[in-house]
Amino acid sequence: MTITLSDIASCFEGIYPSIIATRSADGMPNISYLSHILPVDLERIAISNQFFAKTAANIRSDPHVTFLVVDPQSGQQYQLLATWESSADHGPVFDTIAMQLKVSSAQAGLSDVMRLRTIELFNVNEIVTVGNPRLPRTQAKIKPDIAMLAAVTHQLADLSDPGEIVAKLLDAVLSVFEFQHAMILLSDAARGVLAAADAIGYNQNLVGAEVPLSVGLIGQAAASGSTLRINDLSRMRRMGEAITETSPEDPFRKEVPLPGLADAMSQIAIPLIVSSAIQGVLFVESKERFAFDNAVTSGLEILARHAALLLALNELLADEAVALPSRRSLATTDTSDLSIDAVYHSFDHSIFIARRYVIKGVAARILLHMLQRGLASTDFEFTNRELRASLSNVLPEFKDNLETRLLLLRRRLDELELPLRLLRTGRGKLLLEIRGRLNLVVEN
Repeated sequence: MTITLSDIASCFEGIYPSIIATRSADGMPNISYLSHILPVDLERIAISNQFFAKTAANIRSDPHVTFLVVDPQSGQQYQLLATWESSADHGPVFDTIAMQLKVSSAQAGLSDVMRLRTIELFNVNEIVTVGNPRLPRTQAKIKPDIAMLAAVTHQLADLSDPGEIVAKLLDAVLSVFEFQHAMILLSDAARGVLAAADAIGYNQNLVGAEVPLSVGLIGQAAASGSTLRINDLSRMRRMGEAITETSPEDPFRKEVPLPGLADAMSQIAIPLIVSSAIQGVLFVESKERFAFDNAVTSGLEILARHAALLLALNELLADEAVALPSRRSLATTDTSDLSIDAVYHSFDHSIFIARRYVIKGVAARILLHMLQRGLASTDFEFTNRELRASLSNVLPEFKDNLETRLLLLRRRLDELELPLRLLRTGRGKLLLEIRGRLNLVVEN
C-alpha cells in the first residue's frame, strides 16, 4: 500500500525531532535535526533553514535527501526519499513556517535567536516504513461527535446574550471535547490587545487580562487569522515571554494576570473570525501530548467560527433596541448607606472602585460615562444606541464592538463582587446597579 503525506500528518507536529540526511559533492554524509517540517501539498514538504549551512550547501550539490520522521501516536518511523526543489525567503509557505517558528521560539524564550532566513522545498518521491510496520497506533482519546456538535450549534443559535454565547462555547469545549481548561479572549483592536472574557478550569480571576496582538500563541493566532497549535510543550517554557506570570493580586496593579495550566503539554489558539475581522480567540490547553489532532482541531474550529458569527450578529441586533419606556431612579438603586469610592485616571483611562482596579481603556471610559450621567440625572438605564450616540465624539476610535466592551465590563464587575453591577435587561438594554452612595473622582 502506498503511503502518502496525509497518512502520516501527525509526524509533522514537532513532537519528536525529525532528521534530514544529505551528502556533499565528495560523498561525505551529514545528519541534521529539524525544528519544523511542513507539508505543502500532497507531494511536497518544506523545512525551515535557520542554522544548517552544511545541509544547505549539500542539497545544492546533490539534491537527493532522506528524511526520518516519527509518528507520535505509535512510535512508527518513516523514511521520506525526497529531492530538493528550491529555496524561498518569502511567500505563503515561508510566512506560515515563519509564524510557527515565531510562536514556538517565543514560548521557549528564544524570540531573538530563532529567526527564519529561508525555507527549503522538497518533492517527496517515496515514503518507506522503517522497522515493524505493525506497530499499534494509539487511538485519539477524544473523537468529536458530529451529533453533539450539531446540538451545540442549535443551542448557540437560540442565544442573544453575548455572555451566554461565550459561556456556551466554553461549556461545549468541556462537554463535547472533555478539555477542562479553556478561555475566550475578545479583541480590542483600538488598543492592539485581546482581553480575557470568560474561562473554565482556572482558580483565579482573569476577566480583563490582556495579551498583545502578535505575541505568543494567542496573539499570533489573532494577528494571523490562523489556528495555531503546539502538541508538545515539554521542550518549551510555557507562555514564554508572551504572558505575565501569575502573582499575588495587588489592588493598585493596573493589569490582570492571565492564568495558565502549569503542566500543560498541548495548547491551541483558534481565532474567532467573521469576514476577515477578528472577534477574539478561543484558547484551550491540555495536560496530554498531542491533544489536538486534525479531527479535534476541526471540531473546535466549527464551534469557534459559529460563535464568532453569533457575536457579530448580536452586535448588529443590539443597536436596534429602542429607548426604554420607563426609567429607574438612583433611589431605586441606592439600597444601603455604604460609601463607594470610584476613581478614574484620565492619563491612562483606568478606573478603580472601592480601591480595586477594575478595567482600563474603552471599557473604562464607558463606565465613566455611565456613572457621570447617572449621578447627574439619576438615570442609570442605557441602550446600546444611546451609548453610541453619547460616546461618538468622546471616543473617536469607537468601533462596532460595543457589546464586547460591555461584556468585559459586566464580567469584570461581577468577578470582583463589587457593590456595583451592570445588568443586561434585554438585547441592547442595560441597567447600572449601585448598592450604596457613589463618590466619583476624575483625576488627570
